[in-house]
Amino acid sequence: MPLTVMQLLPELNVGGVERGTVEIAQALVAAGHRALVVSAGGRMVAELERAGARHFMLPIGRKRVSTLFLVRKLRELLIAEDVDIVHGRSRVPAWIGHLALKGMDPAQRPHWVTTVHGPYTVNRYSRIMASGERVIAISEFIRDYIVRNYPDTPAERVTVIPRGVDPAAYPHGYRPPAAWLAQWKAEQRQLGDTRILTLPARLTRWKGQQEFIELVGKLHATGVPVHGLIVGGPHPRKMEFESELRARVAEAGLNGAITFLGARTDLREILAISDIAFSLTREPEAFGRTTLEALSLGTPVVGFNHGGTGEILRASFPAGLVPTGDVAAAVERTRALLESPVDVPAGHPFTLARMQAATLDLYAALAATTT
Repeated sequence: MPLTVMQLLPELNVGGVERGTVEIAQALVAAGHRALVVSAGGRMVAELERAGARHFMLPIGRKRVSTLFLVRKLRELLIAEDVDIVHGRSRVPAWIGHLALKGMDPAQRPHWVTTVHGPYTVNRYSRIMASGERVIAISEFIRDYIVRNYPDTPAERVTVIPRGVDPAAYPHGYRPPAAWLAQWKAEQRQLGDTRILTLPARLTRWKGQQEFIELVGKLHATGVPVHGLIVGGPHPRKMEFESELRARVAEAGLNGAITFLGARTDLREILAISDIAFSLTREPEAFGRTTLEALSLGTPVVGFNHGGTGEILRASFPAGLVPTGDVAAAVERTRALLESPVDVPAGHPFTLARMQAATLDLYAALAATTT
């Protein structure tokens, strides 16, 4: 029987939560269901609607008291659209969804699903993300976080559904088009014939840029011909961190060995021409999508053995694992992989199709139960 599923999130701009929302909406429509999304809008609305989903503009993600006035509007929408399942994907929208459901006639009340996308600060505000009849964790690391910090949520209600990438979009052995390569070589003449090491991550203190600079410096000091690429931009309100990183590079005498590329739309191509990609986060990643994208392309990844990144590497490229926080070990593993490359196996379990199918199966199983 066709289902009507409504997903709730703050907005539909670029990000992992937004991407996952659109991917599930696409899968719902393809399977003959109705996909509804409520948010404050954004750049991905057009893509969502092209897939056949419907978008309702409500700013349910604003952290202000006035957002509570949207509870009634959302409740009216749930009734008007005869929604079967509501899926909360972020904390404020989840609270608005929870309150809207709470005020409904139990006979009309949709089922309630939440996805925990990260290790939120543990408090009553965050607890809403563990309140679903079914709670989706995007990695085993996140499942452990839920079970450990929210004991009122029975472990059997928590389902691990890892995020995934489409192998058709990130094919193993992919090589960028000749035109892209020509432009890249013209723009990045400083690379020469060096081996390319890439850290793809937004510029923030826990994402590992400091460790990456240290790693490149140690390899450079021992005569290994490498060039480090830092791909990712800073938050508009935290521009000073980029200046701090650039100063660190200059002080280490690495201006000719490290390039800041900023935010890029061609990360796939950059990962594909890289010799090794890195994940050196100080805190565990909830999942580690860029690690998976690199491995899907066939590019080796050296990463700290924690969080979602550790899970992906253990399953797909254990040769890239190093102890968490151990830059010296990362240097030696990098040196070893440059001297004696290890092929990244084609195929991995973290596919988009598998994520979509598992989520739709969860919806169907929940819809078959009584409220």
